[in-house]
Amino acid sequence: MKRIVLAFAIAFALQAGAQQKPAPTPTLRSVLLDELHNTHDKSNWFVCGNVALANLTPQQASWSDGKGNHSVGQLAYHIVFWNKQSLAKFRGETPEKFSGKNDDTFTNFDAKQWSDLVHQFDQEMTDLEKIVENASDDQLAKMAPTVANISLHNAYHIGEIVMVRKEQGAWDASKGVN
Repeated sequence: MKRIVLAFAIAFALQAGAQQKPAPTPTLRSVLLDELHNTHDKSNWFVCGNVALANLTPQQASWSDGKGNHSVGQLAYHIVFWNKQSLAKFRGETPEKFSGKNDDTFTNFDAKQWSDLVHQFDQEMTDLEKIVENASDDQLAKMAPTVANISLHNAYHIGEIVMVRKEQGAWDASKGVN
């Protein structure tokens, strides 16, 4: 009988310890920040941008399969271009001129500027996160669809970056996506 009582006491104590304070209810701001961080600096369900772009030489960043697919550098340039456009609009600035040809947002990649491009990606993502953190609730509600689309767009192309690196043999599977 003592063993049964002891077992119930231990089970009750373990369950009570496991019943921690519930996580706070997600807010629009917290969800958007999670999405931005997931494509920036916190690998979660998929590899984040900082990991996908890390440890590549300019030559590796320029490699393509010869079948008309983009290089890692071209994909990163494209992401940075569109992030910069959105940042300018959020700041009330005039975005960089755009020819209207989406191909130009890939083909203007210059391998000599690879390390600057990687830094620019990181800085733009940090800036986007700060804008979301500091926006009023009204501002946040208005920018939310754009921020969500930035995250979706970045996630799509980060997946392509990982695939190009895998094809090239320049992907460390220990970083995710075996």
